[in-house]
Amino acid sequence: MEPPLGALLVLCSLLLLAYPSSSAAHGHGHYHEHYDNATVYNVSVAAAAAAGTQGLGAWADALEFLYYHNAVRMARWEPPLAWSPRLESYARWWAAQRRADGCALRHSFPDGQFALGENIFWGSGAAASWRPGDAVKEWAAEGVDYSYAANACAPGRECAHYTQIVWRRTALLGCARVVCGDDGGGVFMTCNYYPPGNVVGERPY
Repeated sequence: MEPPLGALLVLCSLLLLAYPSSSAAHGHGHYHEHYDNATVYNVSVAAAAAAGTQGLGAWADALEFLYYHNAVRMARWEPPLAWSPRLESYARWWAAQRRADGCALRHSFPDGQFALGENIFWGSGAAASWRPGDAVKEWAAEGVDYSYAANACAPGRECAHYTQIVWRRTALLGCARVVCGDDGGGVFMTCNYYPPGNVVGERPY
């Protein structure tokens, strides 16, 4: 599941322009100066375009998923993700399964058997009100409940969606978004990541 060579070349070129010549050392658990939105957007556009995503709607969703993921990662000086058509295809397959059963919030792998990283989201109500950015922002908001020192979530809280987003070794992303049922009663979104994060005993960065 290698990223396209074109995507890597474009991303590397943009990152060389984006990174300052010198930067402060990483401080675990602290955010550094954010990239400006234009840089994150340009990196994400390059990744989506180089992956050859087909169809205007699919391209727009891919770009939005990438933009919000990379905004979270690049705020931590993590390398941006590239879009994977293979992961997108897998995510679309799983999203289609969920649309058929009313968008039950279910993972595609049994617990403890994840071959890919995976975040899932369901939003009720009008389908038009739920966009890829809404799912990523909800996952990323869990960051306040992650302790780097303990490498654990706060008691009774969830943070694994966030740690998957910022997992340093993760390089590829593919997602899908489907409307639940014929009446548009909600939206199901799923994102897959490779290499997968949340490896037991390891920290995300």
